[in-house]
Amino acid sequence: MAAMHALLSGFAPIWLLTGIGYAAGRGGLLGEQAESVLGRFVFHVAMPAALFTMVSGSRLDAFAHPSMVAFAAGTALVSGLGYAAGRRFFGRERAEAAVSGMASGYVNSANLGIPVAVHVLGDASFVAQVILFQVLLVSPVVLTLLDSGTQAAGPGGERPGGGLRRMLTMPVRNPVIMASLLGVAVSATGLRLPAAVSHSCDVLGAAAVPTALITLGLSLHGGPAERAGGAAHSGGAGGGPGRSAGRAEAERGTVGLKTLVTRRAGAGGAAGLTTLAARHAEAGVAVALKTLVQPLAAFAVAGPLLHLPDHQVLAVVLCSALPTAQNAYIYAHQYGLDTGLARTCVVASTVVSMSTLSFAAWALGPSR
Repeated sequence: MAAMHALLSGFAPIWLLTGIGYAAGRGGLLGEQAESVLGRFVFHVAMPAALFTMVSGSRLDAFAHPSMVAFAAGTALVSGLGYAAGRRFFGRERAEAAVSGMASGYVNSANLGIPVAVHVLGDASFVAQVILFQVLLVSPVVLTLLDSGTQAAGPGGERPGGGLRRMLTMPVRNPVIMASLLGVAVSATGLRLPAAVSHSCDVLGAAAVPTALITLGLSLHGGPAERAGGAAHSGGAGGGPGRSAGRAEAERGTVGLKTLVTRRAGAGGAAGLTTLAARHAEAGVAVALKTLVQPLAAFAVAGPLLHLPDHQVLAVVLCSALPTAQNAYIYAHQYGLDTGLARTCVVASTVVSMSTLSFAAWALGPSR
């Protein structure tokens, strides 16, 4: 009963804020550019503040724990499978395949993981380690793939500025990575920031999750950019050029889906899957990886392989069964990519995870 109450209390803000965003979009309350403006605010301002506050106040030695090995193994497996499926079976370019990988393995550890952990596990210490792992290790990998995959190729197909130089300068250009690195520096040196500075970061960072959920809700109604067929967003991530190729990038993904699934449907006039069906199939694969394969993989590593104590196995499986974080949508939106997959995975995995989280708490909890 307590576990179910924890799930409901954790899911309620997600549905409520997303619903408010949808209602605001449907009523035109915030204007036609609200989705784009709020998305940039989250990515460039609120999220960096939240990440800096969290990382700077955390102990970086938390990774040296067998439980994190189990969680990391499950995350790496399903993220890799999601990326490979996007590239191999759905014809995605590198950047959009990175979104597929993120939608498959990046868990909603903050606004859902913390309340679930507090009520089911009794504390949120392991969730804090998960958050650090995703911020410091998973996000830089995803953002590097997005950054390298969304730069317009010059004559001959080369990347402007050189791939190595862009990779080395990415922390300076990307506010999410820069904020995380600054947080690491503060934590490692034991520096204490002035109260006014730390409090300002707390207040600003607190806006990240609710604003991201409002933005997600706006996208469910279908903003002007989506109705225009994936028109470019103004301002690339990390100060780069605007994504004028955003629409072309989305169209290439659609063409790749349609061509590939039609070819695989067989010759002789057999009807191929429609593009819409292919998109649903891609989302279904990502949601299945997120809500089923990831917790099962984490359980296999934590239990039979590492023989962790029961309470640690429960913590690893619960965190692995959390739904896709709204960061996947924010990243796709900021880089001018087709946001349909990320949006669908966030919503669908949140619905499915209510069952998988409940089952994990029942099967692995102390009362089993």
